[in-house]
Amino acid sequence: MKVYQLKAFQNLPININDAWEFFSNPNNLSVITPKWLNFKITSKLPDKMYPGMIIGYKVHPVLRIPTTWVTEITHVKEPCYFVDEQRFGPYKMWHHQHHFKETENGVEMTDIVNYALPFDPLSRPLNSLLVEKKIKEIFKFREKKLMKMFPNVIASPATAG
Repeated sequence: MKVYQLKAFQNLPININDAWEFFSNPNNLSVITPKWLNFKITSKLPDKMYPGMIIGYKVHPVLRIPTTWVTEITHVKEPCYFVDEQRFGPYKMWHHQHHFKETENGVEMTDIVNYALPFDPLSRPLNSLLVEKKIKEIFKFREKKLMKMFPNVIASPATAG
């Protein structure tokens, strides 16, 4: 199984507690997700995540085909990081780390996504043709959205490894 990795970095001119309050609220995910995904949370959620929390979504990632995606929040260390992992959905494996580090200018946010596609090795060409581009597009949308929400946001482009 081929596992791909994507990293994204963004500096936010806010304190770490405000960053944690925003990003640890699973209801805010729809605010920073592109409209083309037709993203809908299908679970009733609290305002703060916790380890073991299951979140259900409907997304339309390709050709407007609806897909059910279920993730679990597996690790939480407030205000430093949390991890979500796919339990059911479009990937064979999805592991997404969200890290927050206080800096002189605010908070450095780092996302590390490790994922694998179903039907490997047949699906390998799809990663570079479609999947990686779509994931980067989602991070780019989020970057722009956060720039509007938190003026003076400094960002670095997502990189694949």
